[in-house]
Amino acid sequence: MTQTARALVAPGRGILAADESTPTMTRRLAAVGVESTEERRRAYRQMLFTTEGIAEVVSGVILFDETIRQRADDGTPLVEVLQRAGVVPGIKVDRGTTPLPGFPAEVVTEGLDGLRARLDEYADSGARFAKWRAVIRIDEGRPTATCLEANAHALARYAALAQEAGLVPIVEPEVLMDGGHDLECCAEVTVATLRAVFEQLARHRVVLEATLLKPNMVLPGEGCPSRAGPEEIADATVSALRQAVPAAVPGIVFLSGGQSDLEATLHLDAINRRAPQPWELSFSFGRALQAPVLQAWAGDDAHRDAAQAAFRHRAAMNGAARRGDYRPEMEERPAPARA
Repeated sequence: MTQTARALVAPGRGILAADESTPTMTRRLAAVGVESTEERRRAYRQMLFTTEGIAEVVSGVILFDETIRQRADDGTPLVEVLQRAGVVPGIKVDRGTTPLPGFPAEVVTEGLDGLRARLDEYADSGARFAKWRAVIRIDEGRPTATCLEANAHALARYAALAQEAGLVPIVEPEVLMDGGHDLECCAEVTVATLRAVFEQLARHRVVLEATLLKPNMVLPGEGCPSRAGPEEIADATVSALRQAVPAAVPGIVFLSGGQSDLEATLHLDAINRRAPQPWELSFSFGRALQAPVLQAWAGDDAHRDAAQAAFRHRAAMNGAARRGDYRPEMEERPAPARA
């Protein structure tokens, strides 16, 4: 597991989060005029996974339950398609959020019931890591200590079960960008969240050397009138991590969390320019890697080459940001022709 964790945060590479639930994927396909059927979702993800040279910048892919059971056009399981390409398959195992009883507007993530058996099944199917997301909202009087404790406890129980099954757990406590909070408030809540999570991981005897953290970057809320530049965001993010994340964790794979694809890349680059740090600082992006791909593909297999070119480019930009070598002028490239 320790080797897998380190492989997932290998220099210059990051993780593609292709684990959108069916409702989320339906919304994203609808935005480009595509009906969401199982076959369309399979075809889209097959197109992503068969991109030439994917392993040069993508170390792993987080799959959804539907996807880990699907096959490519030639009958090869999609898990095997990734393995042959040199990419590590993973699996999302949480089952979404539910209201936290007694705490209006706060949620806790479900999915612990039956998780041990599901993890064993996923491991048998070829998964080598797993992911569980907790959702933390900032508002007046929130998050409460009870919300932080409940979500940290669930993350730790999941992580312990994942390691029992031989899977590397990716622990994802996301402080949302929703709201009008400023950068300092996000930093304070992020530190409190991470401290709660690592306290519970220790209590549940989770091996940190075989665990990855997928946190939010420290960002002002979408409704905050005071914006922050990449340097401020990078400083606040690194400061929060250094206050709460043990050095034993081999890597941190940031989520994009509502940022545009360009913003996520720019901020990742600024963070990596604050080296050296005790952890590898990488990415686990979903929408920030896929938004231009969906636009290029738009459900038409004749646009496959253009869509894969868009994916290669966006992944390469984040690979450069992963090294702290990204420059905005690298975005200036000829648009691939669409058939």
